[in-house]
Amino acid sequence: MSAPGLNGPGVDGPGPLVLTVTPNAAVDVTYTVAGVELGASHRVPVPLHRAGGKGLNVSRVAHQLGFPTLAIATAGGTTGAQLRADLDASGIAHDLVPVAAETRRTIALVDTAAGQTSIFNEAGPALTEAEWQALSAAVVRQLAGALPDGSGKAGFNPDDAGARPGVLVGSGSLPEQAPEDFYPGLVALAHNAGVPAIIDTSGAGILAAARAGADLLKPNNHELMDAVGETDLVAAARKLMDLGARRVLVSVGEEGMLAFEAGRPGYLQARLPAPLSGNPTGAGDAAVSAAAVALANGVTELREILARATAWSAAAVLMPGAGEISPRHAELAAQLIITDH
Repeated sequence: MSAPGLNGPGVDGPGPLVLTVTPNAAVDVTYTVAGVELGASHRVPVPLHRAGGKGLNVSRVAHQLGFPTLAIATAGGTTGAQLRADLDASGIAHDLVPVAAETRRTIALVDTAAGQTSIFNEAGPALTEAEWQALSAAVVRQLAGALPDGSGKAGFNPDDAGARPGVLVGSGSLPEQAPEDFYPGLVALAHNAGVPAIIDTSGAGILAAARAGADLLKPNNHELMDAVGETDLVAAARKLMDLGARRVLVSVGEEGMLAFEAGRPGYLQARLPAPLSGNPTGAGDAAVSAAAVALANGVTELREILARATAWSAAAVLMPGAGEISPRHAELAAQLIITDH
């Protein structure tokens, strides 16, 4: 697929910035083992430690493929220092808001023998009111770069200097006692700056983001039906758009991904001829990254957004850790079967 701005930065400048917000950042720890026996001891290789949380994964994928991105997140304590150090080493532009609480960890156990991945997510500690205000202020500061006379900070990656925000992505769970209007607030800030907003969360948060008019929501099938209280996937997606969402991408496992758009009858489905085996932990984040890059560059055609999101999501399954995708993403895109329903 070729669309303006979707092949990385060009000669005319760095391209629009994918601005991500991760209110519940984490240090991801990934163990890979060939078989798990419950109740037994296991000798494991050195795990992969990486700055994580869904929004940071979105930024990492965009950065890997050469698209300008800046990640806004919280960081506190020893694990927060590890998160910052990893972002520095990775070259991902970031604006980290210091918090008093220790940054959480997530643990992924990848069983290569069974072809299964188990995830253990620590709950995020509560932030103070002042810390929430500082996080929102960071978003406002960075979105200022989307305006002609804005003064948004360019971040820490000189390659991204001069890039203006083209999309705002809010991803992941919220810490304990989080403001209920945090994600709707992000949508409002994005629209006030004239850029689209993508929200990837679950539960009541996805309903609130839909009511706020999010340009794209990205749940998986279980998150969608649980949040809406529907057993029919199509009806559940339609309810989000009835609430105000403009587009909905839904991951459906081996069946690929579904795409819905307000005012468009039916839906689209993209899938590979055969499912891939690997680690699906970061697949949804890769899909969000693809959609974010597309919207940031002015691509609004649903079929193209769906195809790129599905290919990047599949390519993420082939990698050992969340936040990166296989170079085979273009090959996988060519294999997609896209059908109208």
